[in-house]
Parts: sequence; C-alpha cells; structure tokens
Amino acid sequence: MAERDPPERGKAPQIPQPAHPQLRHEPLPWHRPKPAQEDPDAPRRIEAILASPGYRQADQDVDFLNRDDTRGLRLQLDYLKPETLLGQHGIAHTIVVFGSTRVPEPAAARRRLDELRRELADDPGNSHKLGQMAIAERILAKSRYYDVAREFGRLVGNAGHGPADSRIVIMTGGGPGVMEAANRGAHDAGAESVGLNIRLPHEQYPNPYVTPDLCFRFHYFALRKLHFLLRARALVAFPGGYGTFDELFETLTLIQTRKIRPLPVILVGAEYWRRAFDVDFLVAEGTIDAEDRDLFWFAESAEEIWQGLVRWYEASGEPLIPET
Repeated sequence: MAERDPPERGKAPQIPQPAHPQLRHEPLPWHRPKPAQEDPDAPRRIEAILASPGYRQADQDVDFLNRDDTRGLRLQLDYLKPETLLGQHGIAHTIVVFGSTRVPEPAAARRRLDELRRELADDPGNSHKLGQMAIAERILAKSRYYDVAREFGRLVGNAGHGPADSRIVIMTGGGPGVMEAANRGAHDAGAESVGLNIRLPHEQYPNPYVTPDLCFRFHYFALRKLHFLLRARALVAFPGGYGTFDELFETLTLIQTRKIRPLPVILVGAEYWRRAFDVDFLVAEGTIDAEDRDLFWFAESAEEIWQGLVRWYEASGEPLIPET
C-alpha cells in the first residue's frame, strides 16, 4: 500500500477509515502455528501446550478453581453472583420462609397414606409398615401447613404495589415441601420469589415455582446463610427438622447478641414448636434470659402471620415494606 502524501499546508488531513474491530487484511505472526516445514516436531509440541492445564484461562479452569488455595475466590463468587443478580432484579427485601421438605401438599400426603394402608392390608403384621403408616398420618395432619405457606406466599406476592413490586419477596431454601408451598404462592400471584439451593453429595432439584433467574445454587453453607439474612425483614419458620432448626437458632442467636438488627421471627404451629423447642425450660434452667423468650411468637394462619409482621413493624416505628 502506497504511503500517504503529507497534507498540503492549509488543507485538512485525510482521515483513514476506522479499522475493523476483529478482521485484518494481513494476519499477525501469531495467527498461524509454526509450520512443520520449519520444525517437524512443532505441531506436536503446540498441541501439547494447548492441551496443558497451565494454558487454560484461569476463570475457565474448573480444576484450578477447585484447589484448596483458591477457596477465597470461590467464597467471593458464592457471594457475588447472587448479590449481583438480586440487585439486577431490584430485590431489596425478603421474607425468609423455612419448613420441612417432607411435608407435601395434602393430596400427595393422602395418596401416600392410602398406599401404605393398601400395603398393610396385604401384610397386617408388618411392624415396619405400621410405623411408616403412623408417620404418614402425622405428615398428613401437618400437610395443612403446606396450604398455610402457599397462602402466605400469595399474600407476600400481592403486597406493596402488587406482584410487579419486588421491594419485598419470598425467599426460601428452594427445596420441596413447605418451602415449595411459599414459592408456589408467590408464583400463583404472578410475583417473583427466590430460592437458595445448596450443592450436596446427592442430586437435589429445586422446586418448580422459584423464579428461574433467582434460583441460586451455593457451594458454601456460610454464604447461603449470609444471603438468607442480608435482605431479611422477617423469618417465618414452619414445622421442620435439622435444616429449619439450624436457620432458626442461628437467627435467634444473632438477634439475641445484637449481631444483627432485631427482626420478627414467627413460629407457625404452636403445638409443634412448644414440644420441639421448650423455651420456658431454657429460661427456668437459666441458660437464656426471660427477655430472650420474646424474640419470637407463634401463629397459625397466613393472615395471622402477615398481620403480626405488620404490627411488629408498626411498633418499631417503620413500615414492613420500606419505600426505598
């Protein structure tokens, strides 16, 4: 290509066309590998380099990211991805709902009990089946909480300015049972809801009612716990097992010690919780103070849960759903 003549004095310089953002007329030297004509062993050596773990781009090298000495990076990513996407969706506040994954909707609980009854009819002396049926009867009795959680999810989904208002949304562990019910209620209302799943040794599936872009899978329990409380305006705990107890007692401990600002904690199902968690015994034994008994209260229905939250925030001098 001929060189451009220098611009004549007094005339505007000739402006070249902008370069293509990707293509070139002439390739650069590194656009082609060293040919075998120059070194017969070059292609093999280049192939070995390209296949080497060291050549992988760091952010795409899963083996490198899973090393012990890159745990800090994984912790950051476990925090940053949900934080970023929740912000993009405008999720400012959440109501966290926990409860047993083993409490299905009433129709499913009834089918399971009928199935066991048929099996027991064929083998009436089977003590194992008798025990299973007794548990199935108690699960059926507790399945009413599925309906309560679903209705509560619908109430939260319709709160504020309606389903499109994401200032406050349901957040659960993303699993089945009671948590599914809460996500489902929000879904019934056409509202977004969040599910925080966790990577476990055995495959687990999220419930189908979490908003797809707001269903996250964590590697670390610690970061998942952090996200449960970062935006929480309340914790609503339905009858549950170890996982529910874990989150409940951690939250109560953080409130008790004022490590976090106090927030309302509601235990749904007084009959279950009074037997599973005897707070009066702890007070009488002197292992907690009497004022720690007032860090939570009981409720039975979705409307009772919602109205309790509204009154708690009125007593604290602020609305349940902040304007910003």
